[in-house]
Amino acid sequence: MAKLTPSLLSMPPRPEGETPVLTLRIAVIGAGIGGLVAAAGLQSDGHDVTVYEQRPDPSPSGAGLTLFGNAFAALDALRLGDVVRDISSGTIATLRAGQRHPSGSWLITVPPSAVASMRSVHRVALHQTLADRLHPGTVRTGCSALVAGDGAPAVMVGDATEDYDLVVVADGIRSRNRAALGLDTGLRYAGYTAWRGVTARPLDLRGAAGETWGRGQIFGVVPLPDDRVYWFGTMTTPEGTAFPDEYEAVRQRFMGWHEPIQACIEATPPERVMRHDIYDLARPLASFARGRTVLLGDAAHAMTPNLGQGAGQAIEDAATLALLLRGAGTTGLDAALARYSTLRQKRTKTLMLRSRMAGRVAQASGPMVIGLRDTALRLTPGAVMGALSRRLAAWSEPVEKRTADNA
Repeated sequence: MAKLTPSLLSMPPRPEGETPVLTLRIAVIGAGIGGLVAAAGLQSDGHDVTVYEQRPDPSPSGAGLTLFGNAFAALDALRLGDVVRDISSGTIATLRAGQRHPSGSWLITVPPSAVASMRSVHRVALHQTLADRLHPGTVRTGCSALVAGDGAPAVMVGDATEDYDLVVVADGIRSRNRAALGLDTGLRYAGYTAWRGVTARPLDLRGAAGETWGRGQIFGVVPLPDDRVYWFGTMTTPEGTAFPDEYEAVRQRFMGWHEPIQACIEATPPERVMRHDIYDLARPLASFARGRTVLLGDAAHAMTPNLGQGAGQAIEDAATLALLLRGAGTTGLDAALARYSTLRQKRTKTLMLRSRMAGRVAQASGPMVIGLRDTALRLTPGAVMGALSRRLAAWSEPVEKRTADNA
């Protein structure tokens, strides 16, 4: 069993009945949203944290994302909720939201309560805000870090090996460290590609937001804090399909759909339109931990974007890990990591598989299936859909699991 670094194992005197705290030396591999939330939360708890990022410039591409109530509950547990609220917008809760037909007719409208906790944020702003919460020098850019295959808390950077008490792998969907740990299940192409963009100027959404479902296509619009619009468009197509002009391809694909879809595309500079094929993990992982190395975010449970929970689940991971480490002075570090793996596997497996199923329904292309899908949506009360959404977006702080001897 790996030993904690003696100089960094701190158990100061505390009032009687208060849980002792372990102060750990922690490596986080990956400076994406999940890695930065984990680093900020762990560092604020007094841990000595280093983040390794292989890119020279870790700034993300200019797109938007949505965060639901579960993400903010987790951020609040890390004392990060308010700083993210300050750079995000709850405007979507004031708009009519749901799914529409390309003609503009509504298939289903969800009640305002279903999106009351939803907020939108520009990914660049979120990334910068989280990075600003870290101590100077915490993030080491241009560093490709590789974990030990047996899960020992050490990382190899170039020819040097650095020892830690805990290693957190947050290096994304194509994580080479997941593979190094022997936990990789491979990737699955979801069957569709996605364009993304942010308008260069504010745009009138005409009082509505959400998604429009067509035949093997989806278009979604989300208002951002500065009244610009984050939009995305999907298309069912063979993996690796190439387009000579991405802007023209997405413009043509959604020609004739209701406004303001074309207005969103036309308000976006062509060079800022991005496209990526969509993947998730082929199968849920058997474990999120090996030794004293744990997986977090897309490295652990990459899922399709259909439930909008990718970033939210990474944030939940970070909060769950930090909270369990706060109690590790009583239960022990290894027990805390095992508990983390158990809790997060159960939660994310459910969402990963439901998101995959939602993608299959939304991307349906057969006329009969589309007819059944649209009819089912029209007949489903919005309140039912809203209640389902709220259940999926519910997160509770982990309860420390004690043995009978510790009870």
